[in-house]
This record gives sequence, structure tokens and C-alpha cells, in this order.
Amino acid sequence: MAATGLEPLVEQQISVVTNDGRLFVGVLRGFDQSSNVVLSDCQERVFDTEKGVEQVVLGLYVIRGDNLAVVGEVDEEIDSRIDLSNIRAAPLKPVVH
Repeated sequence: MAATGLEPLVEQQISVVTNDGRLFVGVLRGFDQSSNVVLSDCQERVFDTEKGVEQVVLGLYVIRGDNLAVVGEVDEEIDSRIDLSNIRAAPLKPVVH
């Protein structure tokens, strides 16, 4: 993703899927020319087919740009209504480029 494509998402809650299949949600605080991103209030959402979704609180978190697979804006109103404990899903598989 070109770093300039991240500009409109600064100070917005975003979702990031990494190349190894991990899902992070947090507020985009900044990025650089290599698309390294800084997220505040970051949580990793760990999916499980039996236990539901575990939210691991990470706080301030940096994700390297070369590890970004997908970045998207989160609708906070919809996201807050989702009961993650009732969602059962297999973990995402790594992204193959």
C-alpha cells in the first residue's frame, strides 16, 4: 500500500491484516514512507473455532509496512455492536503474494 493512501485514515480506527494472518484494530496515529504504521489503543483479535474471538490488548503498537496485507477503515458504531465472544472462526491463513 502506498503510504499516501494512508493519509485519510490518520486519527481513524482501522483494521490491519498482516501477511502472517494476524488481525489488529486500533487508531492510526502515523505512518512513514515505508508504510510502517503506528496504532494506539491497539488490540489483536485472535480467532478460534471453539472459544470465540480473544482480544489481546497491546496499547501503542508499530507494524512494519512490509508486513501489511490489508488496511481498512472500521465503522466504530457497527464494530461496537458485534459480540466477539459469539463468533467462531478459524484463524486467518498467511497471505501468499
